[in-house]
Amino acid sequence: MTADVVVCGLGPAGRALAHRCLARGLSVIVVDPAPDRRWTATYAAWADELPGWLQPTAIAATVDRPTAWGTRAHRIERAYVVLDTARLRESLDLTGAEIVADRAVELTSGTVSLASGRLLSAQRVIDARGIARSPALAEQTAYGLVLDAQRCAGLAPLFMDWRADNGAPEDAPRSFLYAVPLGGGEMLLEETCLAGRPALDGTVLHERLVHRLRSRGIELTGAERVERVRFPVEGGRPGRRTFGAAGGFAHPATGYSVAASLAAADAVAAGAAVWPVSARAVYRLRAAGLRALLALPPTDLPVFFDAFFGLPAAAQRAYLSGRTDLNGMVSAMRTLFVSLPPTQRRRVATATLGMPIRSPIRMRSAIMEE
Repeated sequence: MTADVVVCGLGPAGRALAHRCLARGLSVIVVDPAPDRRWTATYAAWADELPGWLQPTAIAATVDRPTAWGTRAHRIERAYVVLDTARLRESLDLTGAEIVADRAVELTSGTVSLASGRLLSAQRVIDARGIARSPALAEQTAYGLVLDAQRCAGLAPLFMDWRADNGAPEDAPRSFLYAVPLGGGEMLLEETCLAGRPALDGTVLHERLVHRLRSRGIELTGAERVERVRFPVEGGRPGRRTFGAAGGFAHPATGYSVAASLAAADAVAAGAAVWPVSARAVYRLRAAGLRALLALPPTDLPVFFDAFFGLPAAAQRAYLSGRTDLNGMVSAMRTLFVSLPPTQRRRVATATLGMPIRSPIRMRSAIMEE
């Protein structure tokens, strides 16, 4: 029997796609080595990115105007939501799908070979297994702790906070504080390396987080729930046979992919083309933005984000979320570029054009190894 669709991978992207295929009445097979595994990461999105079909119960908390810090505070005029991971997973119901607990080892346009030796056939095969880690790929890493919100009294929700109170030397690779409510009286405080090749490891981020929180009067007991994050922010392959991070839906400069995948799931389920020329051009420009971030010296990052969060709200939205908005993306990058100090402009221009500049993190690592 040939199914309409085989989806390989049951993370948020793969599960959302399978769910929307089922909603269209398609016959669906899903393949994952551990289809019942819980999702342990915290997912968040800009409220205006989410599709109308998503159940409201999947949202754990909403921040109407989150704050970002470079060298000064910026109020972001855009609602930000934190998803309830368990409810999100439950809302993406797979009733009616054939769920195969196995590992896909070879995919073609119409078949999937499994580790068990079974061969699946379908009109469409879509790879939503994410991106395999590689030393060649820039990664985002984070170390977070979940605290009772009352212990964080006075700490406003922070989209990112680059202030230098985490104990790191001034010239060390930078990390920022991410602080968001999780609902139920809890708050996630996370020290994050936005992107590095290699990225900062969890031990360093843990030490920085503890130092930062103590400097702000937040003491830890050691019993807090821990969240660890590590994933590539590049390496996706846009196309009709891939989806989610594997399909280029991860934003190279932020790592966000869940909202973009949810928003595109209906169109992909319908067999529509979701990578027009404009989307591919935006994808390449975002990759150029990642090169620029990797090339900036650590001391430049707070100034860079002062410039970014000083952009008009429409320009920020185009850069962060406008997956097919080529004109908006070009305008945002142009406006950002001219607002940077001259020294940053030169470095950003060089990196954006693709010239070989090693990231500050990698340079520091190489020096230490020598």
